[in-house]
Amino acid sequence: MKNSRKIIYLAGFLFSIPLALTSYINSSFLETYISEYYIGIIYVIASLATIWGLLEMPKILTRFGNRYTALLFGLIIFFSLLLLAFGNNAFIVIPAFILYFLSSNFIIASLDIFVEDFSKSSSIGRIRGLYLMIINSAWVIAQLISGSIIAQSSFKGIYLFSAGFMVLFSVIFILFLRNFTDPKYKKIPILKTVKFFAQNKKISKIYLINFILKFFYTWMVIYTPIYLHEYLNFGWDKIGIIFSIMLIPFVILEFPLGKLSDKIGEKKMFIAGFIVSILSILAIPFINEPRLIFWAGILFATRVGAATIEVLSESYFFKVVSEENADTISFFRNTTPLSYIIAPLLAVPVLLFVPSFEYLFFILGAVMLYGLFITLRLRDVK
Repeated sequence: MKNSRKIIYLAGFLFSIPLALTSYINSSFLETYISEYYIGIIYVIASLATIWGLLEMPKILTRFGNRYTALLFGLIIFFSLLLLAFGNNAFIVIPAFILYFLSSNFIIASLDIFVEDFSKSSSIGRIRGLYLMIINSAWVIAQLISGSIIAQSSFKGIYLFSAGFMVLFSVIFILFLRNFTDPKYKKIPILKTVKFFAQNKKISKIYLINFILKFFYTWMVIYTPIYLHEYLNFGWDKIGIIFSIMLIPFVILEFPLGKLSDKIGEKKMFIAGFIVSILSILAIPFINEPRLIFWAGILFATRVGAATIEVLSESYFFKVVSEENADTISFFRNTTPLSYIIAPLLAVPVLLFVPSFEYLFFILGAVMLYGLFITLRLRDVK
């Protein structure tokens, strides 16, 4: 069991490198093919396809098993990254991006099932915290090297470099985890799953909290790089440094907070996380100086709050859900693609009618404030 756990931790790390390398450049890369006002539409299309795919995930897992599902979508990501690197026109690049986006969300849900398999209810916070610490360390490393890769070989070099990591990821599922026993995945009609979420107050509240967190990530991933690069004139080398500093809280906080949640519960730390996020987000529009230290500091503060919310939402959810509930897990994971639908649809009219780009952060702060109100009504898992 320990060896399997280490293998999954390694797989999560290897997968997170390309995910982190590409996440903050995707919007800027797509901008070379379409207007920035329509980038959100591409994310909406990719997200709709992903939500449909995740609803079918229990059927796919039952047919292929979780190990082969991870391998299949790992290979799909590898080929989609090659197309992004060498496509050279919108008719190739956009479908490749949609395929990459969909497959990445499948692998995240697949890895969830592996982690849940070796988690015990008494230590879920600790195990989830360690897992998140490992994969987030990959995000920090990726940001440190992304700027130099872009400087030497442009965006396409990032996608090609990322494809190499997906080869290593796929090899893991060819050579290892052959003894993994798939649980009997439950395929429940979507309306019944929605009803289950709606009727279970613990599940519905943590789903909303997780969605708001993913909305925060989506808003930041799409629009922060554009704002820093296009409006404040930061080079990609400096943006890479800013983002690497920004992501440090995910590495240093999530493991100890996960362990702490096993002992004292989640609610108080949830509240603290939201308050820190809200205050730091609302401070962003007032920082007009394009100075690296200022932006690294304020974005670091936003991620202190986000890292706290992330590990607690993971711990809370998986304390009340077991691995065979693939439909419930995949529905919980649809918060990511759902946020990529709602966030751009909200941002597009905002960008058209507000006087300046900075207003996006006021709206994000208001959304996070709603998350705080939900948290105040949350009860710890006993």
